[in-house]
Amino acid sequence: MSIAFLNGEFLPLSEARISPLDRGFLFGDGIYEVVPSYQGKLVGMVPHIERMQSGLASIGIKFDWSMDKWQTVIDQLLEQNGKGNLGVYIHVSRGADTKRFHAYPDNVEPTVFLFCYDIPSSPTADASKTKGLKVNTQQDLRWQRCNIKSTSLLGNVMHFQQGYANGYHESLLFNENNELTEASSCNAYIVKDGVVITPPLDNQILPGVTRKILLDILRKDGSITVEERVVNMHEVKNADEVWITSSSKDIAAVIEVDGQPVADGKIGPVWQKAMQLFSEQKFNY
Repeated sequence: MSIAFLNGEFLPLSEARISPLDRGFLFGDGIYEVVPSYQGKLVGMVPHIERMQSGLASIGIKFDWSMDKWQTVIDQLLEQNGKGNLGVYIHVSRGADTKRFHAYPDNVEPTVFLFCYDIPSSPTADASKTKGLKVNTQQDLRWQRCNIKSTSLLGNVMHFQQGYANGYHESLLFNENNELTEASSCNAYIVKDGVVITPPLDNQILPGVTRKILLDILRKDGSITVEERVVNMHEVKNADEVWITSSSKDIAAVIEVDGQPVADGKIGPVWQKAMQLFSEQKFNY
C-alpha cells in the first residue's frame, strides 16, 4: 500500500484528504515538484527544493521548511514505500480558507502533500536500447508565467493531450514569433554541427532541474559546446538532433517532428555522449 505524507502525518494514500475549500483545489494556488529516486538515491534534491522555495516566494506562500527538514521527510517517505525506483511528488498549496475568494487570505496554514509512484529504471546511455520519441508542434497558448511551477497545469495538459490523442509522445511549443519555447512537460533542445542549443530562460520557460544539471555537466566536461539562445522552428525542423529533458525522462532523443524524421531518423551521437556523462554524474546534484 502506498504511503503518503499530508500535513505532518504519514498515512495510506487512499486515506489522504484535503478540504474542498483548499485553494490548491479551487484555484491551483500552489507549487509542486517531482524528484526522481532510484533505489533510494535522489536526483537533484537540492535544486528541486530551491526551485520550490523560489516558486512559493513568487506567489507569496510563506513556508519555511529547511533543506534538512525536506530531506528527512522525503527519506522517511521513501523508506515507508520500499525505495525502489520512485518519483516523489511534492505539493504545497496556500491552504484552506473558510470561503472562496480570489485574494490571498491571511492566517492560512499551507497544505503539504507528498506521495510516491513507480517510475522506470534509470535510462541507459545506449542508443540501441533506447526508443526515440515522436513529437508534434503547436503554438504555445499557455499563460505568461511558465517559469513558475504552478499546480495549475491545464494549459500544459491541453497541449499534451492534443499530441497524445494523435499518437505523439510530446508536443514542442513555439511562440508568436515562431520561436521554440519548450515542450508541454519538458525543456527542449536542438543539436546542430555538434553544438547543443536550448532557448534561454525567461517567463516562457520552466527552469528545469534536469536542464540545469545537464548544462552544468556539459559545460564542466567541455567536450560538447552548449549555447543558450533563441531557436526558431526552422532550425528545429533542420536540426541534426532534437532532445527533450525532464525529471521523469532524463534526456530523451526525438527522432520525428510532425511526421518528418529528425536528420536520418536515428538517435544521434551527441545524445549518446551527453547521456553517458549525465548518467555518470546526475546523482551528484
